[in-house]
Amino acid sequence: MKEKVQELWGMELNWIQNADLREKVARTWEKALQKSVLTAEDLKTIPFTLLVANCKVSFMDHKRAVVHIAKDAGEKMNSFFKDEMPVNMDTVIAGAILADVGKLLEYEMKDGKAVQGNYGKYLRHPFSGVSLAEQCEVPAEVCHIIAAHADEGNLIKRSVEAYIVHHSDFMTFLPFKDRLKV
Repeated sequence: MKEKVQELWGMELNWIQNADLREKVARTWEKALQKSVLTAEDLKTIPFTLLVANCKVSFMDHKRAVVHIAKDAGEKMNSFFKDEMPVNMDTVIAGAILADVGKLLEYEMKDGKAVQGNYGKYLRHPFSGVSLAEQCEVPAEVCHIIAAHADEGNLIKRSVEAYIVHHSDFMTFLPFKDRLKV
């Protein structure tokens, strides 16, 4: 499994400076792949969302875009706001990598297509993602991002890092779902 996680996330995992956190993030993905019916190869082909008909953007293309955008946003915020609103980059990157890890439990394959499985009907990916991450001893500030990145997070106060990941995720989702077509 380690090789599969490295294949999926090699470059982005290496952006996490704290070796212990990097290992916990990788272990969370390993655990998700072990428990999932999806393979690492599936993640490169299945649509990133089931809410957009005929979505052609893969799960991994979306995930990697979110991580890259969140990293860039956090770096810009640190550059402009400095000590007024410091952004912990390891937390942002780890949270962005893990935000959708619960989808590996939420989805099932049916007739060669990804669909929401029975598990996903009861527990959406923010919940299953936090559960997976906690099993791997991921720190609370990163679990908070997993929990708060989707609409469920609208009911709580988000950390600065959670806002960054939330907006990075939604800016790469909502235009597919709700864009103005001219």
